[in-house]
Amino acid sequence: MAIFRLQNGTIIGDYLRPYIVAEVNSSHNGDIAVAKEMVRKAKEIGCDCVKFQSWSADTLYSKDYYDENRMVKRIVKKLSLSEEQLLELAEFCKEQEIDFTSTPYSKEEVKFLVEKCKVPYIKVASMELNHSTFLNYIAGFGIPIVLSTGMGNIAEIKKAIEVIVATGNENICILHCVSVYPAEPNLINLNNMITLREVFPDYPIGYSDHTLGSEVASAAVALGASMIEKHFTLDHAKPGMDNQMATEPDEMLKLVNSCHNVFHAMGSKERILSENDMQQRNKMRRSVIAARDLKIGDILCQEDLTAKRPGTGIPVDQLEGLIGRKIIRDIGGDEMIFNNDLL
Repeated sequence: MAIFRLQNGTIIGDYLRPYIVAEVNSSHNGDIAVAKEMVRKAKEIGCDCVKFQSWSADTLYSKDYYDENRMVKRIVKKLSLSEEQLLELAEFCKEQEIDFTSTPYSKEEVKFLVEKCKVPYIKVASMELNHSTFLNYIAGFGIPIVLSTGMGNIAEIKKAIEVIVATGNENICILHCVSVYPAEPNLINLNNMITLREVFPDYPIGYSDHTLGSEVASAAVALGASMIEKHFTLDHAKPGMDNQMATEPDEMLKLVNSCHNVFHAMGSKERILSENDMQQRNKMRRSVIAARDLKIGDILCQEDLTAKRPGTGIPVDQLEGLIGRKIIRDIGGDEMIFNNDLL
């Protein structure tokens, strides 16, 4: 089984307990107090990690774009977090005992996250899949890499993996992703996870979920998703880049519980009967029952026997073997027959 080891020693793998990431993005609206409350909530809910995004007005869009969309630069500045704020959040996550990471948009942001924030892994956004020089730079730190694959075809994913591995860094987790916000279930193609696992057997496959609700993420866990990433907000009614499609705490709690329940329900491929199963046999299976009054000396025939609950007597699959045996005590009709009633 392919595994992915974080810098803090956490092991992630296909069909293991899913590592659940609350993707905050800009739902904090640039307010570090809100960001800290989101961290607290994510920890309370049971998420394993809170993921932010490390971008600024200088690293997100070009001057040409801002010239044509003047309001965007102001919004980006308002929603972005400074290095000081991100470092404060990294320390706060440590206090709350939940992992902290972020998605960088520049080399400087990568270096800061690795060297100052000591993140357990770097999340590479889908838009960077074909950005080979950036992938090469990130991989050069030897940091575990979670690679999102939205908008990418298999050839592009292969190339990205090759670029990373060429640096000697093979600690990679691949996320199936559809880069639509929100994405309708019919666009998701969760079976792509199977394809990715077949094409890239050396790396765990996870899922970055942009649908509404928790059903699709839970289904991904049934397909063995090693990691589940879900956009998180305290209130999706507030304005924001993707806040309207992000998941509020109550729904996020349902998602976490659902994913964990599905993981436990999947169990093992080996057919194992639990102690509870065995106890149910006594309650629900049938035993051999006298179909009529039987007297000492009667020789059992098919018409003398039937089967009813509970399963505490002679098992019904032994009924045929009782034909021709002699009764050694009187047995009333509809009574259970035991082996010590027979010669």
